[in-house]
Amino acid sequence: MNALEHQLDYPFADALPEPGQVREVAPGVFWVRMPLPFVLDHINLWLLRDEIDGQAGWTVVDCGIADETIKANWERVFDEVLHAAPVLRTIVTHCHPDHLGLADWICNGGARERWNVRLWITLGEYMLGRVMAAGDGSNAGGEGAARHFARHGLSDELALEKLRNRRDYYSKLVPSMPAQYRRMREGDVIRIGGNDWRVVTGYGHSPEHAALFCEASRVLISGDMVLPRISTNVSVFDIEPEGNPLALYLESLGRYEQMPADTLVLPSHGRPFRGLHTRIAQLRAHHEARLAEVRAACAERPVSAADIVPLMFKRALDVHQLTFAMGEALAHLHLLWLAGELEREVGTDAIVRFTPAS
Repeated sequence: MNALEHQLDYPFADALPEPGQVREVAPGVFWVRMPLPFVLDHINLWLLRDEIDGQAGWTVVDCGIADETIKANWERVFDEVLHAAPVLRTIVTHCHPDHLGLADWICNGGARERWNVRLWITLGEYMLGRVMAAGDGSNAGGEGAARHFARHGLSDELALEKLRNRRDYYSKLVPSMPAQYRRMREGDVIRIGGNDWRVVTGYGHSPEHAALFCEASRVLISGDMVLPRISTNVSVFDIEPEGNPLALYLESLGRYEQMPADTLVLPSHGRPFRGLHTRIAQLRAHHEARLAEVRAACAERPVSAADIVPLMFKRALDVHQLTFAMGEALAHLHLLWLAGELEREVGTDAIVRFTPAS
């Protein structure tokens, strides 16, 4: 546990649900934890007791990637935890593969097609998921991603070739998307299991991320917007090359600051915790420190996003991690550029670099 974690309260300590099992963390709210084949090796998913039109059952929040191990774990949950009560709807916080990957499969009742229910998701997340699942590349791979990062200083030809070869990265993890969905929007109230859950949209990490807040029980399903141990990735990717996602993310944090200080936060990665206001202050301080590093680096010489990566990430990175590191470095540069603090120029080598505004 790092020093910042000591400032948070983890009510369940190190007790984690085993794969295929659940742990109740609030009345009617159950924690499911699934493995991921990445350095970030798990995702937290949530089961909520529910009733729709007199039918008792469950709401699933987030799904995991398309993976045979995760499917087997879900089948065990369906058989041993749901006690023959059906899933009534599937809510997905955002379009990243670890959240959306198995949504179509779960909506259709798993391997045995036990039910057929609607996907609930915001418009922004549904549409980007449909685009990337079509298999034409994604933020994490394909020719567009390689060209984007090369323009911002990535010169390692092996890394660039690996990026080009990842054109089907997203579609492998999200092999199908529901053809229909139910739209969620900021401020919508969803009645789940006798409680009202308010949709709280956030930006910067993804197009229109939907967290869920239950004021009665003071529980926040935060998705990836507020994580306890790591900072949420905020990146500029090829699909929006002049984007300013870090400004959007920092602005979005204000919506969670309005929630009670003792809110139980259920994050997608890490452990459930209390200390929401403390964690938001930590996240703001983290990004301000990174911005200070970027300002200092630009004051010394023109720098590209690739030049910033080793300042922010002082460890070896695989290609998967490198895409997010490059995107995040660029997000910090863009915040300062679009605020008028930096200027950008394209060199004779076609690489974009940033300098202090004159």
